[in-house]
Amino acid sequence: MIKLATVSPCYNEEEVLRHSVERLTALFQRMIADGLISADSMIVLVNDGSRDRTWSIIQELHQENTFVCGINLSRNVGHQNAIMAGMMTAREWADAVITLDADLQDDIECIPQMVRHFEAGRDIVYGVKVSREADSFMKRTTAQAFYKLQNSMGVESVYNHADFRLMSRRALDMLASYHESNLYLRGLIPQIGLPSATVDDVIRERFAGQSKYTLNKMLGLALNGITAFSVKPLYLIFNLGVFFLIVAFCIAVYVAYSLVVGTAVAGWASLILSIWLVGGFVLTSMGVMGIYLGKIYTEAKGRPLYHIQDILK
Repeated sequence: MIKLATVSPCYNEEEVLRHSVERLTALFQRMIADGLISADSMIVLVNDGSRDRTWSIIQELHQENTFVCGINLSRNVGHQNAIMAGMMTAREWADAVITLDADLQDDIECIPQMVRHFEAGRDIVYGVKVSREADSFMKRTTAQAFYKLQNSMGVESVYNHADFRLMSRRALDMLASYHESNLYLRGLIPQIGLPSATVDDVIRERFAGQSKYTLNKMLGLALNGITAFSVKPLYLIFNLGVFFLIVAFCIAVYVAYSLVVGTAVAGWASLILSIWLVGGFVLTSMGVMGIYLGKIYTEAKGRPLYHIQDILK
């Protein structure tokens, strides 16, 4: 039997924590009875600088439930960094770690199947969304568009996979060797290259509360995912620059011809349009290069991704 740890980042999740722990506890008890996991397996809750009673509830659950462990980060560091903090801590405690959100919208009934894949020699098992009916139309549409854009940019990832996955201790040890400040785990973990498998994940409605993953956070994650793993935007800028030079050459030929045949008409419209078009392209190009420069600046500083204030084990 394996010693399993689930890791859930928690940011202002006081409304769902007790219900989620109840569901996970019932699942753990079934899996222990079936001989899938050991009785010292654990539910690890990572408090990501919450401003509500999340950490207090984690402390209470730790006292009430032998499965529950807690990690209290010193401040809010974001979803990806909180997951990393939980995984890097729990890899010392368990044979395999499963990451999932605290709202349990992911299908936890997939977890026994993940464990069986692990026993069969798979170091990484991805939960792949097969139904997103519980998500809003906007979230479904933007997510699908992002996955397609990501693939077109050459970012290696598992289609329709978020952060519901199992990783062995060996895979986590390899992940620990990546010292990146701009974390995008969905693109980073497939690069490990160990044997992997997938399970079907049906997304469900939240029990209570609202998702803390706002549109701005999703856009930030999408931008980080592309710029951290692909330089295609830079090549796209270069190709657009060549295209603008070709267009400028064609315009110059046309202007010269008009002057020769006497059909040139003085006007400001084409001039202003050209200025705005080229100016917009230049500013966009500078913005894209600025993003990459900012990423380099962040990586060069090499600051720690998180600080752990308290551990309950």
